[in-house]
Amino acid sequence: MNSRTEPLYVHLILGVVILILTIVLIMVAIVEPERVLKEEKYFKEETRLRMDNIRQAQILWQKKNKKFTDDLDSLVQFIKNDDFVAKTIAGKDTVTGKSTNPFKILAHGQFSADSLFYSPKSRSRFIVQVDTSIQPDSVIDRRGNLLRVDTVISIGNRYYIEDVDGYGSVGDLSSDARKNTASWE
Repeated sequence: MNSRTEPLYVHLILGVVILILTIVLIMVAIVEPERVLKEEKYFKEETRLRMDNIRQAQILWQKKNKKFTDDLDSLVQFIKNDDFVAKTIAGKDTVTGKSTNPFKILAHGQFSADSLFYSPKSRSRFIVQVDTSIQPDSVIDRRGNLLRVDTVISIGNRYYIEDVDGYGSVGDLSSDARKNTASWE
């Protein structure tokens, strides 16, 4: 019988290759998916917090201006500079003593008005729209003759906020029942 033994260095090289492949398999099968899931959870929660803060800003804008806005730049400047917003943020409820601040704290520990511009995952701007409705009204005299057609155009009675990354939306352009409702609630 001819027994041939392989040199020791071949066994060592094969052992190192097996060890490296085991580490790579653990990284690909266990560690990386956990990291991706944690990132996805963070992006989802942070995006929804920011969209909720936009909703609260829209509600404050409507209280002051009697309509909603589709201009994020104006909305952020309103939050930063308006006395009405500053009083609302700093105020206390007279009955419960709780803060009247409608804005939620973000993951980094504080509310930032500048965070309302972008979705955290793709750094794309949120889509903000307001409705425009045209209501024609006919004016008829006693004899049934058409005198004129009055047209009433209303802008900003409803709003819609959408995340470009698909984490949800707030509001609706066609239904008052879903005016301030988030898709995840």
